[in-house]
Amino acid sequence: MTLTIADPVRHTVQQVLSWFAQGFEQATQSDMLAGLSDAEVEALADDCGISAHQLLALVKAGPHAADEMPAMMRALNIDPAEVEYRMRRVFRDMQITCAQCSSKDTCRQHLQQGKAEQTFIDYCGNADTLNALRANPDLLIEASTFRDRASGFRSPGNGP
Repeated sequence: MTLTIADPVRHTVQQVLSWFAQGFEQATQSDMLAGLSDAEVEALADDCGISAHQLLALVKAGPHAADEMPAMMRALNIDPAEVEYRMRRVFRDMQITCAQCSSKDTCRQHLQQGKAEQTFIDYCGNADTLNALRANPDLLIEASTFRDRASGFRSPGNGP
């Protein structure tokens, strides 16, 4: 039996990006933003816990702009679901940093080649945070998997 914890704040950045990406029927992202007043953009950004400038940058980056982050975390043996659950604001800030990164091609290439663990420090804007997360044994993939098996709980993102 799998226990899923419902938390509407949990996927804030992803929800906003998905909402804008899906759009209102045929509307483009820029059409939607143009239809919002400055106050509405500010309010939406505030609801997400980010600045209006960050919101606009995230929308411009698109809904998959931070897809590399969980892959990088897994490459470093960090459990993304555990970090997202325990450290929501850190996770969100990391998503924002990743979404605005200019080293995406290098990151994707190194992840694909299996050498990201050795090279991420040279280009990743989240490198310091990732290293700090790696130092916490409770956030490592083996620790969360073992803990889940022992308690009968399976975190979102952990395999069967």
